[in-house]
Amino acid sequence: MIRECLEDDFEAIYEIINDAAQAYRGIIPSDRWHDPYMPRKELLEEISSGVVFLGYEKEGELVGVMGTQDVQDVTLIRHAYVRTAHRSQGIGGELLGQIMDGATRPVLIGTWAAAFWAIRFYERHGFTMVSPAEKERLLRKYWSLPDRQIVTSVVLAA
Repeated sequence: MIRECLEDDFEAIYEIINDAAQAYRGIIPSDRWHDPYMPRKELLEEISSGVVFLGYEKEGELVGVMGTQDVQDVTLIRHAYVRTAHRSQGIGGELLGQIMDGATRPVLIGTWAAAFWAIRFYERHGFTMVSPAEKERLLRKYWSLPDRQIVTSVVLAA
């Protein structure tokens, strides 16, 4: 079942993000890795800045989340994660499908350039990678990222 996450889901969202983000350990630049990958304070700041999470619930447990954030004239997909034990079951695709079905503006996703599995996932769902120049322009316009992260990221658009 897909549903909008509530305030009571905060700990589950935090756990899902940090469990699933282990896939990035050793893949993304070490200077961009944190442990935990997303501290509670950062997650609170993301939610306060307008990130709204959809959750995938299976047998009463939240097992996947995908956030969206409307920024200016686009919707950003933010923090898309599925618990390690529930990967490769179509959960991310279902969450993304629900978001895209309700999208009323262009949708962008930024991810790590070395996260080939994430890039392939979005490409399989109709997203295309933008050029390096367009990536830099979009990341600077719609996200608040340090230069180092801009260099090591890609943007896909639908």
